[in-house]
Amino acid sequence: MATFSIVFQNDEIIIVNKPNGVSVQGGVGISHPLDKELALQLGQPVHLVHRLDKETSGLLVVAKNAASAAKWTGLIASGQVKKEYSAICIGLPVSGKKSFGAGQKGALRDLVFAHGREQPAELFFTVESTASLPEVAMSFLKIRLGTGRMHQIRIQLAKASCPIAADDQHGNFKLNKILRRYGIKRLCLAATKITLPLDGGTQEFSVPLPEHMQRALEACGLSE
Repeated sequence: MATFSIVFQNDEIIIVNKPNGVSVQGGVGISHPLDKELALQLGQPVHLVHRLDKETSGLLVVAKNAASAAKWTGLIASGQVKKEYSAICIGLPVSGKKSFGAGQKGALRDLVFAHGREQPAELFFTVESTASLPEVAMSFLKIRLGTGRMHQIRIQLAKASCPIAADDQHGNFKLNKILRRYGIKRLCLAATKITLPLDGGTQEFSVPLPEHMQRALEACGLSE
């Protein structure tokens, strides 16, 4: 049985630090999903209120009962829960004709095909640092979503000439092969900060980058 790191819990929710490579929910061909493993760890059922891709690490909110799940699903849908992601990317983000360098902030606005239809997707980013390997330029971004879903981060960054390192679904497959020579083999995307409405105010929780991303930063010469 997997043991998950619990960042916070109260009577309604639990915030878990999900590792890379763990599916959030079970299904055909999926073994040891987070929802079932966490229920075993806690000795009680848990209810998902949002999701992270299997390959994405970081902070995930789950509810302790159905009523809390409905409440927190609504809070997330209404934008009252703020999430920040960290990503190591190939290249620099491009919006329109502008390329963004270290210390610069920008936004990407697209129509992304998801759930059978085109949907508006908006994300805001800060380029924290840049570096160059012999074959490719790299960047480290902090990202938050305006509209759209978490999975659209991967799609939008790929469209902006800045695919996430080791993204073998939406990324640059040729350059990903080069990155493997530097030990960068797992998706470099993590949900590292979350701000929640709690106890009449807001509380912020954060986690360090997962180890595989810390090693990737070092291999690329990037800084947080």
